Amino acid sequence: MSTAPAPAPQEEDVRARPDVSIVLPTYNEVGHVREEVARIRAAMDASDYTWEIVAVDDGSTDGTREWLRAAVDEEPRLRLIEHRRNLGSGGARRTGTRAARGHVVVWTDVDMTYPNDDIPHLVKSLEVEGYDQVVGARTSEEGSHKALRVPAKWAIRRLAQYLAQEEIPDLNSGFRAFRRDKAVRYLNRLPNGFSCVTTMTMSFLADGLAVGYVDIPYAAREGESKFHWYRDTRKYLLQVVRMILGYEPLRVFMPVGLSLLLFGVAKLVYDITTKDLRLATNTLLILFAAFQVISIGLLADLVVRVTKPPVDDPLARPTR
Repeated sequence: MSTAPAPAPQEEDVRARPDVSIVLPTYNEVGHVREEVARIRAAMDASDYTWEIVAVDDGSTDGTREWLRAAVDEEPRLRLIEHRRNLGSGGARRTGTRAARGHVVVWTDVDMTYPNDDIPHLVKSLEVEGYDQVVGARTSEEGSHKALRVPAKWAIRRLAQYLAQEEIPDLNSGFRAFRRDKAVRYLNRLPNGFSCVTTMTMSFLADGLAVGYVDIPYAAREGESKFHWYRDTRKYLLQVVRMILGYEPLRVFMPVGLSLLLFGVAKLVYDITTKDLRLATNTLLILFAAFQVISIGLLADLVVRVTKPPVDDPLARPTR
């Protein structure tokens, strides 16, 4: 007597996957995590999407983790992942995205800054407009240490726009939705700190994926800011170096190298015509610097091309 074969586990998993996974990194947010989770639940229940919340507690010591443990027992669509030590916002987002089961992943925060009741609108913009990622572009800056954050963010955004060759209204927003199957290939690139959101935006743009932006309000955060003026400003500067070396290095190295080369050649001609064919030492140094900069740029570009993750070709997909 034969019986029909049971469906493969992976097929059951696909059918059971929710439409949206909301990844919530938490670190000492006990004063408002309850309100934010309730706000997200109300918004998603009022939408047409099936959903789950993947809360990643990043080593909280103020009772946030204990509240989430209790909340999981009451809400089956809330899942909790616990880091034994604090890794940072990027580490928590990376963990949550890997564990997410939804077709669409939403990144947000629980510090009352982002309009979490607009998550369904963010997801709808992704689907209706056919984007691979939609970023909530903030219309104001309400973070702490504005005197340091605003200039640093402006400089990095200008550099990113130059590298990507397109307008980027908000490079550092932590409120975004993206297609999980497109994003998983970039997870290993994500740093542990705040610059993970910049990395995700630039990774999509560098591979020609469609990124859209919707204006959102941005409120003053509740609780204590996790931004440290020295440590995180240093990380912003390191992010500039990573962006140059990791995305379009020739856009930076080649103009600098060619400028040095032209200056060196001009100096060479000057030396030949005014010093009886005797070359000044600084002329050789300029030419050598030009050669070094161009060589580093070409090598960095080669590494980027070789290590770039494969991008799906829609023309190669089978049709029914």
